[in-house]
Amino acid sequence: MSDELLLKHCSPTVIGLKTGNMFVCHFDSKEQEHNTLQKLNKKLYSKGLRIIPLRYNKDGVLLYLYRPSKLKKDLKNAQADKLLQSCGYSCGNANFCVAQLIKRLRKSEDFPHEIGLFLGYPPEDVCGFIENKAKCCKCVGCWKVYGDVEKAQATFEKYKRCTQLCCSLAAKGYTVERMAVSC
Repeated sequence: MSDELLLKHCSPTVIGLKTGNMFVCHFDSKEQEHNTLQKLNKKLYSKGLRIIPLRYNKDGVLLYLYRPSKLKKDLKNAQADKLLQSCGYSCGNANFCVAQLIKRLRKSEDFPHEIGLFLGYPPEDVCGFIENKAKCCKCVGCWKVYGDVEKAQATFEKYKRCTQLCCSLAAKGYTVERMAVSC
């Protein structure tokens, strides 16, 4: 997996603006996947980042790059906790929640809508998406917004600029490890 691919999909997480990102990557074998993820985790662990496989299908592996410390904080939000409990999660431990998300993803072809909480989306928007069945949102960007439009649009723009900058730096030879921020 190239640094360019990772940065194209995960720059806001790499530099500490976002809790997590997901993307699909193709590997030639399970061994290649295992070795690639192991090396990447070794490089990024000290920066507070983890990358794990969430689900496998014919298109490749759905990978989740995230910051466990940010996820732990995000899932302590009362609205997020309530939503996860209503979906059958055993809350209180972010690692257990990730394991439960993986189980839910692997049981169904659909995405469980609470997945937005694992990506750092505002709980009010994740709940709004579920309650409104993905309709009647106020605006659309990286996610569908049901709450604070102005704040969401500023975040979308920040993520876009971040991705452009990181991809530009990667083209000049900067590595993901060099760009990753410790937090």
